[in-house]
Amino acid sequence: MLLYAQAGHGRRSTLYTDYTFGLWDAGQLVPVAKAYSGLDDKEILQLDRWIRAHTLERFGPVRSVQAQQVFELGFEAVNRSSRHKSGIAVRFPRILRWRHDKPFEQADQLSTLQALAR
Repeated sequence: MLLYAQAGHGRRSTLYTDYTFGLWDAGQLVPVAKAYSGLDDKEILQLDRWIRAHTLERFGPVRSVQAQQVFELGFEAVNRSSRHKSGIAVRFPRILRWRHDKPFEQADQLSTLQALAR
């Protein structure tokens, strides 16, 4: 689930291309990963417009957005971490696809990711 967005760098500095994703945990969304790659240019433009129209709050360069957009992420590994609020560190996360078919209520649970952690 997309929680936060930040403008990219270089040629994408005017677009929101850096994303923070979260999972459900006891009815709350908890941030678990940041991803910057995986969407094509058309999807980036579409998501950028959506982010601008659905911003809830701004924290410097970061925008908090309505929790409505579900994405499928891939990663190399998941480890337990005391440094992260979720208790999980995701190694090399990337966007696999934008799940237009999934309502936000069906986004995954933190416990699913925790079960994969070493």
